[in-house]
Amino acid sequence: MGIVNVTPDSFSDGGAHLDPDDAVAAARRMLEEGAAIVDVGGESTRPGHEPVSLDEELRRVVPVLERLDGVPVSVDTSKAEVARRALAVGAELVNDVTALRADPAMAELVAESGAWVCMMHWGKQPDYADVVSDVVAFLEERLRFAVDAGIDEERIVLDPGIGFGKTVEQNFELVRRLPELVALGRPVLVGFSRKSSLGRVLGDADAKTGPLSASLAAAVTAYERGATILRVHDVRSHVEALTVAAAVVG
Repeated sequence: MGIVNVTPDSFSDGGAHLDPDDAVAAARRMLEEGAAIVDVGGESTRPGHEPVSLDEELRRVVPVLERLDGVPVSVDTSKAEVARRALAVGAELVNDVTALRADPAMAELVAESGAWVCMMHWGKQPDYADVVSDVVAFLEERLRFAVDAGIDEERIVLDPGIGFGKTVEQNFELVRRLPELVALGRPVLVGFSRKSSLGRVLGDADAKTGPLSASLAAAVTAYERGATILRVHDVRSHVEALTVAAAVVG
């Protein structure tokens, strides 16, 4: 899953794709490089981000999505109206970092549309009895909620939320124990690309991002532990690394 943030303030590529032409070009390049789908988002979720109004988020993402009609695209949003507009122009998946909790209309919209949905764990603070058990319990509850709301279980993806309310150690523990999330029976998405934990584990206590080499190591490790979707910024390098990892695994 390639990442196209149509934002001025995302932690890694903020401002790079604010122009719709640039965003569309980036998305098409990622698909050419081997991405299975491109995730387009108009609101940053980095620590300390400023909320974006509905009108502003629509202004950012709709022109991009309209010009990507016919190609595999997901929309990174927690607002039902943004998701509705995105699905109307061809988006296939709603990537909701709030796990259908922010907008009461989101679950019904996804159910009625028949779209795929990804639900992410976002902790309020990195204080867990056992981070993996807590994340598994949360995602299991959200999975039941989504199915009860009429969403086809076969179209639900789960995301442990690397970097969202977790310490560096907890982020790595989630990947190390990823099979416990995979055991829930749904595809698992891992988004470790360029996260600050990668820079900090390499010795930079103040790192805001991590290098490509570290992102590749995390992606291959997650793949080997059962991740189905890797959400990344550097598509070509990840495709090459994962192709070799798959060849080794056989």
